[in-house]
Amino acid sequence: MKVQLCGPRGFCAGVDRAIQIVVLALKKYGAPVYVRHEIVHNRYVVEGLEAKGAIFVEDLSEIPDTSQPVIFSAHGVPKSVPAEAESRNLIYLDATCPLVSKVHKQAMLHIKRGRHVLLVGHKGHPEVVGTMGQLPDGSVSLIETEKDAAEFVVPEGASFGFVTQTTLSVDDTASIIGRLHERFSDLAAPSAESICYATTNRQEAVKAAAPGCEFFFVVGAPNSSNSRRLVEVAKRAGAKQAMLVQNADDIPWDKLAECRLIGISAGASAPEVLIATILDEFKARFAASIELAETTIENEEFLVMRELRETPLEDTDMAFVNGVN
Repeated sequence: MKVQLCGPRGFCAGVDRAIQIVVLALKKYGAPVYVRHEIVHNRYVVEGLEAKGAIFVEDLSEIPDTSQPVIFSAHGVPKSVPAEAESRNLIYLDATCPLVSKVHKQAMLHIKRGRHVLLVGHKGHPEVVGTMGQLPDGSVSLIETEKDAAEFVVPEGASFGFVTQTTLSVDDTASIIGRLHERFSDLAAPSAESICYATTNRQEAVKAAAPGCEFFFVVGAPNSSNSRRLVEVAKRAGAKQAMLVQNADDIPWDKLAECRLIGISAGASAPEVLIATILDEFKARFAASIELAETTIENEEFLVMRELRETPLEDTDMAFVNGVN
């Protein structure tokens, strides 16, 4: 059996930064530190941070009056959330991925230039909620599918600009935007690509590794958009079967004995320790060789906010941040 392990995979720079912010905040302020929504979409990470003293909430109303900080997740939040925190005199730290913040700025630039914003994304996803929450009521329309692109009702006299959720399928998004361009010849694109580099890189690696695979496993959480997209990409690229798994227990080991080619990748919020455990299981159960299917090397780093930069991270902290503990 050969196992093709995709590279890049797992943690991206935005996820790494968000986890660092929680760990550094716990070191600087002590426990508890409150986090609005899962800091990233992975239960292993969330439970590890809970063990260190983080308390996860879905709404600021769940936080008592406190001098301890609240952290906003990597997915971004509507403007109303920091406004509420300020009204309650809560200390807050914004862990929004810089690439998500860039989409916010691009959407607001469309508004400044008098355009109605078309946001390509998935309804209810926290990143979409956060992006729509940057904009005035009635100034943005959510486009989820090509059908939406073809049928949504056009505000009278409007000009349009689009942005996208950062974690979408590159191919699906291209077809939706193509349909929008067919309807609106003057459709304005954002000043830079909205789908983030990490999403694109992981999808390209899966496309390279998936052809001929009897099974393709994507390590990630069910509520992780970029992980679910990787499963779709693997199927389209030629994997006979592709599935999302959270850990080694989710893999149907009894169905793999006769397989000769397996593919593995991981969503941007999946820690490397989960992938390592799965690879160990493959080597223990089968005569499996691991081959790296690497399409590019990532070296991006995003700095944490200034107020945390002087707080030192120890080796054990760095291991957790890097997902390898």
